[in-house]
Amino acid sequence: MANTQEKESPEALVSKFEITRLLNQDQNGRRITLLGTINNQQGILTAERAAFATESPAALQAFHAAITRVTNLGDNDIYRWYMASSCGSPAGEATEAAPSDLKLNLIWPCTEQHIRKYSSQVLRVVTETPSIYSTHVRPYMQAKREEGRLNWVFNILEGRTEQEDVILRDGEGEDAFLVLPDLNWDRKTMGSLHLLGLVQRRDIWSLRDLKKRHLPWLRVLRKRLLEGTVRAFPELEVDQLKLYVHYQPTYYHFHIHIVNVMLEAGSTQATGKAFGLENLMSQLETMEGDDDAGLADVDLTYFLGEASELWTDVFGPIKAGKLE
Repeated sequence: MANTQEKESPEALVSKFEITRLLNQDQNGRRITLLGTINNQQGILTAERAAFATESPAALQAFHAAITRVTNLGDNDIYRWYMASSCGSPAGEATEAAPSDLKLNLIWPCTEQHIRKYSSQVLRVVTETPSIYSTHVRPYMQAKREEGRLNWVFNILEGRTEQEDVILRDGEGEDAFLVLPDLNWDRKTMGSLHLLGLVQRRDIWSLRDLKKRHLPWLRVLRKRLLEGTVRAFPELEVDQLKLYVHYQPTYYHFHIHIVNVMLEAGSTQATGKAFGLENLMSQLETMEGDDDAGLADVDLTYFLGEASELWTDVFGPIKAGKLE
């Protein structure tokens, strides 16, 4: 969904954000998600504390609660991300005494689906059978893709946005992929490294589309992702990285998360959300059937929020006996 009304610079939008209410706060208090408006359009602002600067007493003493020195890291469609300082005066550059210690993500204008996703809600464990997938979930995925929800992904893959952020671009045709920072990483703290590997091919929407015949492609992709990451960040080694995919993913274009194993495992890495790439490959290798056998043929158990459309429109009615 392109934003045609934005006239201000990305930096100016944060100061114009008018808070409506708190949507969520994580257990460690490091991240809050706020609902608000900019120019009478709803937006979601996520504020996350980056790693605390501990290299000097001055850096520690400088910390306080005011957001200043907002610096744009990038923007694509309705998504924007920033670094900011919680200390010092608004003017000037970040310094040792006034570090950029906040990571901000802004979604504006946001949709009702965004609000549901980022709101605190009761979670439910569901089991998606192959029948439920083919009858209900696959059509849901297709509808979301047709709504233009992948425009920002295609902007990156086709070289229109965020090219300065691309860490690695490799391969040709269906084998091509690129790596860039996840929007939740502050781009400097190696202990919380979080990258995204976006594949060029568009026939794989999620792990459900992976088949035995994709194993050679997955093996090469895994090898190149790991080698490319340690080449870009030589302070890390291959065995300090883990690769996983989400189900359900936030968007239906196959992508792989590359994270430092030291990164605190929050909800996005939890069982019922994150599926290890190597485990998926092993499952494909040991599957019975020909090359067309794949992960569309198995039960998958994961969790959903009660506000999600998949719960309200599919799994909730199935549980109530109103849908088969």
